[in-house]
Amino acid sequence: MDESAASEGTARDGTRAITLRVPAKPEYVALCRLALTGLSQVRAIGDDAMADLKLALTEAVSNSVRHAYGPNGDGHVDVTYELAPDRLGIVVADDGEGFDPDETPPFDAEVSEGGLGIAIIRSIADEFEITSVPGERGSRLRFAKYL
Repeated sequence: MDESAASEGTARDGTRAITLRVPAKPEYVALCRLALTGLSQVRAIGDDAMADLKLALTEAVSNSVRHAYGPNGDGHVDVTYELAPDRLGIVVADDGEGFDPDETPPFDAEVSEGGLGIAIIRSIADEFEITSVPGERGSRLRFAKYL
């Protein structure tokens, strides 16, 4: 049976974080979005910022689901929501196949296979970083939006 799990903590600078672990299956992208929406109960997040964050989160989790573990999707995706006094950061991590984040997919692949996800996240986020290496396990994408 597929299960999700959550854990939380608070840093010294007042940043509160919660991590949600979900199976690498498309149907769990909606759960990640719902968790993000729930943060607006803890802290006011403007409609535009929330819409940007939902889009970026959807792209990031969908990339992990689609590419990290191959067609069987045997793995998980960890999504950490970091609510700081001045920003909301999101980390999406998996233990799947690494990739070269600097490699640009051909234009045809971008359009036909949803290859614009990272470009969309870069354009929406106020902070962006990605860690992944071809041939190594695991990828980590972090982005943040100032509130």
